[in-house]
Amino acid sequence: MTKIRIKLSGEDPTALENVSDQIKELSKTLGMKFIGPIRLPRRRLLITTRRTPCGDGTDTYEHWEKRLSKRLIEVEGNEKYIKQILRVKVPTNVFVKISLS
Repeated sequence: MTKIRIKLSGEDPTALENVSDQIKELSKTLGMKFIGPIRLPRRRLLITTRRTPCGDGTDTYEHWEKRLSKRLIEVEGNEKYIKQILRVKVPTNVFVKISLS
């Protein structure tokens, strides 16, 4: 029995949910042990910049924010079935990190 840990991250939480639902349904049909999707804390990246970099004028600032959502999934089963799970189509805005144990 091989155990894999799949960590999904991206800006769009609905895309993460779609990928995790596909993995969940596939693992249920194959009869594998499945834990997740576990929602990990959302990361907020904040950037504050000054509008006029030369220093003239009033002190006005612009604020940008980027939010990264994460999900963790653990699957345990045969190597043959795990290869089928790894073939799930993932959108370009979702990043996948896989660790085997």
